[in-house]
Amino acid sequence: MPNLNIKEKQIEVDEEGFLVNPEQWDEEVARAILKYLDGPELDNEAMEILQFMRNYYKKFSAFPILNAVCKRIDQPRECVQEKFLDPLLAWKAAGLPKPETIYTESHDDAHKVYKLISAQ
Repeated sequence: MPNLNIKEKQIEVDEEGFLVNPEQWDEEVARAILKYLDGPELDNEAMEILQFMRNYYKKFSAFPILNAVCKRIDQPRECVQEKFLDPLLAWKAAGLPKPETIYTESHDDAHKVYKLISAQ
């Protein structure tokens, strides 16, 4: 698995760019993940999106509806797509687990969630 060097600490991500240890996440880790994945620069509005996604996930263990994210943080309706192009990139930058590991009731349900998130 790749390691990202951030201020003399090693942050491990998997081959797809998902943070292995979500407790290591902070703004610098988000920036490093975005750089590793050739994503956009992280500005204040993008950081606000990531913070909301993390808080939502902590509360509901689910991926938030993207338009609701933008509405709740008073940003334009398509803010996630405008800032990250791919919602899954935002999910990775937020340091959240692979979507397919969120729901473990059945593999089919997890695959549906992953396809849904990837298609947004």
